[in-house]
Amino acid sequence: MRMHNPPHPGELLRELWLTPLGLSITAAAEQLGVSRKTLSEIVNGRSAVTAEMALRLELAFGKSAQSWLGHQGAYDLWQLQPCAATLGVRRVQVA
Repeated sequence: MRMHNPPHPGELLRELWLTPLGLSITAAAEQLGVSRKTLSEIVNGRSAVTAEMALRLELAFGKSAQSWLGHQGAYDLWQLQPCAATLGVRRVQVA
């Protein structure tokens, strides 16, 4: 089963929360208790949403930490799909 190209969670954060709420990366980072650089790297798709960041985002914006991690997982798997054949994994055969 092939899934569509999911957006990076940072794109969702920017498009669904920061922009509509008029929050700059600096202001949002302050609210989240993280550095501007940390949040900027996530928003610009250069860094992943960790479990801790997912919890911070849940506390700040109300969307569950599980949801943020789900978006990150979907994005990560999509990025890895082209490499699947090169991983050297063989399907387990049941005797």
